[in-house]
Amino acid sequence: MTRIAIGGFLHESHSFAPLPTGWAEFVKPGGFPPLQKAATLVEALRPTSCPAAGAIMMAEQEGVEIAPLAWCFANPAGPVTAEAFERIAALLVAALSDALEAGPLDGVYLDLHGAMVAVGFDDAEGEVLRRVRAVVGPDVPIAASLDPHANKTALMVLHSDVLVPFRTYPHIDMKPAGAEAARLLLRMIRQGRRPAKAFLELDYWTPLPGQCTMVAPMADVMAERARIALAPGVWELGFCFGFPYADFPGCGMAIAAYADTLGQAEDAAAALAAVIAAKETEFALGVLPAAEGVARAMANRDTQGPVILADTQDNPGGGGHGDTTGLLAELIRQDAQGAVLAPMNDAEAAALLHAAGEGATVELDLGGRSDGAPLRVTALVERLTDGRFTLTGPMGQGNPADLGPSALIRVAPGVRVVVVSRKMQAHDQALFRHIGIEPAEQRIVAVKSSVHFRADFQPIASEVIVVTAPGPVVADPAVLPFTNLRPGLRLRPGDNRRTG
Repeated sequence: MTRIAIGGFLHESHSFAPLPTGWAEFVKPGGFPPLQKAATLVEALRPTSCPAAGAIMMAEQEGVEIAPLAWCFANPAGPVTAEAFERIAALLVAALSDALEAGPLDGVYLDLHGAMVAVGFDDAEGEVLRRVRAVVGPDVPIAASLDPHANKTALMVLHSDVLVPFRTYPHIDMKPAGAEAARLLLRMIRQGRRPAKAFLELDYWTPLPGQCTMVAPMADVMAERARIALAPGVWELGFCFGFPYADFPGCGMAIAAYADTLGQAEDAAAALAAVIAAKETEFALGVLPAAEGVARAMANRDTQGPVILADTQDNPGGGGHGDTTGLLAELIRQDAQGAVLAPMNDAEAAALLHAAGEGATVELDLGGRSDGAPLRVTALVERLTDGRFTLTGPMGQGNPADLGPSALIRVAPGVRVVVVSRKMQAHDQALFRHIGIEPAEQRIVAVKSSVHFRADFQPIASEVIVVTAPGPVVADPAVLPFTNLRPGLRLRPGDNRRTG
């Protein structure tokens, strides 16, 4: 019987985010399963939307024996600490060694993000793949799925045989991407051959709001990607949009093509690169300052759904802590009516609110734990929960959320806030519903997110407005103090100025 190992190690690292990512953040992340070891991995991940669940599904459908390794995820934040990286990498490799001791492995599937930076290893996934390759040797094929925000590097391509990024942002195809990576792994095993590889780094990057695949230009680019991938001999044509907050030479957009021959792979990569180049100027999408966005939302009298305000620069999915107060302060200042903001990540405030109890009125400093700028509010405690619920939206359906003690508070006549103890990006309506808020019935819904919210919230919205308030996930990453990017990279679409 064919036997494959399945494991994963996922993090998206923001080099300039204020808080590092340690062991505890992998043990108990918000909105994703906690760290799993071999004994629990399959049962814990099977019902989720994680890429590894797709690989598990494919293996079980094909009658393949699974050798589980270790798997973990932490929400985006600052670079992974050396301790956390070494402990988790050691867990993964030790489980791989145990699997080999139990019998031969025909292949390895890894669930990776692709934008992890760790203290000591800027290209952290490249290092993970190097270690796995060193253990299994050159003859065992390795396939991995990636988040399309991966900063895909030559080292990652070198130490793997195929890398399959999701096709969507918001990421509604995580599980299918894992299944496709596993399918290609089984193809390599059964055919006894591996595809040729072509790797191509692009010379400019685009900010996160311009990367959404639900709208042009990325929707058009991904449609062309699918068409080019149908060319004879092509196994996989993976486009990674890059995560433009990682200060190392591999940061940026990249393509990896896999085909029967090197020529076919190179042709596919070049064709997709030409499409992306032709769309360059269209990626420079605009955002509004928070004051202007709130005023516009208040002027919207459409009764067909709420206005969604996306607090892009405090996006927990991009390295923000989910606790800045700029947008909330603006909602209060403009006396917004029927507004609710979520989530405000503040464990200290949540503890105070739980101690006070439902119905109490509490004066407290809310948020600002990461940037030292809390907002003084008088809060009426409307509802308390333990922060545990199951995600229901297109991205995370089936994933368990455990945000710790949580509270719904009213901080102004028309403004309410969902306070949580662990951060999570607001990409799922269940975040609101678990605490008694039906998003579709609100006038203004403010979310800590850049793009992922669109999967579950755009269908109910009368309008979507992306706004800028203080936070580390800056809408224009070119303003950050990079020092380690590769020479020749252009940091804004349509801008001919280059690094180096």
